[in-house]
Amino acid sequence: MVDTAKKNFGGGNTAWEEKSLSKYEFSEVRLLEILEGLCDSSDFKCNRMVEEQEELLEAWWLRLKKQSPNLFEWFCVETLKVCCSPGTYGPNCLACPGGAKRPCGGNGHCSGDGSRQGDGSCQCHMGYRGALCTDCVDGYFSALRNDTHNICTVCNEACKTCTGPTSRDCAECEVGWAREQDACVDVDECAEETPPCSEGQYCENVPGSYTCEECDSTCVGCTGKGPEKCIGCVPGYAKEESGQCSDVDECSRLETPCARENENCYNTPGSFICVCPEGHEETDGACVPKAGSEMEEEKPTQPPPHEDL
Repeated sequence: MVDTAKKNFGGGNTAWEEKSLSKYEFSEVRLLEILEGLCDSSDFKCNRMVEEQEELLEAWWLRLKKQSPNLFEWFCVETLKVCCSPGTYGPNCLACPGGAKRPCGGNGHCSGDGSRQGDGSCQCHMGYRGALCTDCVDGYFSALRNDTHNICTVCNEACKTCTGPTSRDCAECEVGWAREQDACVDVDECAEETPPCSEGQYCENVPGSYTCEECDSTCVGCTGKGPEKCIGCVPGYAKEESGQCSDVDECSRLETPCARENENCYNTPGSFICVCPEGHEETDGACVPKAGSEMEEEKPTQPPPHEDL
């Protein structure tokens, strides 16, 4: 009713409409708008109930509206008895724990609140516990508390239990943290004598824990991310002065790694391939000109496509 209290017919001549028809405040137009707003459009059960009780609602509008202005209370709670007032629950609409004005201390939901169902038990919000949701769970502390209110705030990440917001207020340290002097500090698992990660991985410390990351593909063991953090290099790679593992160009050596005569060498990441020049064919010990082909000037052929390497 509040939504429609200050409206009118909405036509071009409101004064004429109110004088000729009836004032909007007591009109059937306003009643229809009130009924349309009783239920959510997707609430089939509620809309069906309103439709079935249309005559009862019209009687309220014409004769009972002044003495019972709260349509929800009169229609749903007192007459049909299918729901309860906010803060009450169950067949007899009993007050929720903590009282109807502030159920569950304002820190939880009362089971069955506003309905004829439920048992009135408090389902506490995150950080709260107890029959009335007035206590804090582990990992939270009371930032404000009096006879009627309690506000639970999450502890510092270093604390399992605490009395305040900082790591110095920890009553007990969380896993991955240890007490040093008067505060809980992060344990660096990566600095332990026996590394927690497997071979081919490096350790990265994070607050309260650690992660194991894969070494670069050029490394045999590593201390961190990238080829410059390698302890050793895989075959086909060698350490530069900078400490980085770089590809060895086997084909640039004075002594060719290719065994057959006339064979061309092509470097690949970590290795090399040997290919006979164009116009030549492989034999057991050499690359020889194909029968009937003219010898061209010696020049390196194009390396094979990448997918053939």
